[in-house]
Amino acid sequence: MDDRPLVLTGQLDDATQSRFDELRERHFPSGRNQLAAHLTLFHALPGDAAAELAADLTAATDRAPMTARVTGLRLLGRGVAFTLDCPELTALRRGVADRWRSRLTRQDAGKTDLHVTVQNKVDPAAARALHDDLTAGFTPWEAGVSGLALWRYDGGPWEPGPRFPFVG
Repeated sequence: MDDRPLVLTGQLDDATQSRFDELRERHFPSGRNQLAAHLTLFHALPGDAAAELAADLTAATDRAPMTARVTGLRLLGRGVAFTLDCPELTALRRGVADRWRSRLTRQDAGKTDLHVTVQNKVDPAAARALHDDLTAGFTPWEAGVSGLALWRYDGGPWEPGPRFPFVG
């Protein structure tokens, strides 16, 4: 049995994914950037329940692809993230959280926002400078969310797991 934690992310449309990947590649410390940009819904779902989780996610994806609105930027202290608004995705996340509440970490139980981090683990002054620069030229846009993806976390790059496209 594989009990490594599972990470659940939303899958973004190609143009948005490329945009966030390029910003992450440019602004994330290179020695620490082991992942593509990602819209994390859960950081550590129970790895020993992967089959049960996959069944829940398959049932949850009987819906049309969603549209998220990229609404702004957030200063994270030592990094910068883009904020997203997608009531449908937030509701889907809430449903998964309710089902798995007894097995969620404190971080996942308390998480309610949607964001994509493009910089982290830098000096606060560098984060503030990037935040100010990106905010000055920011215009909201719509991003497609085409499904969900599970990943295994093992301390470094994530191991890809099953994908759950929205099929409704």
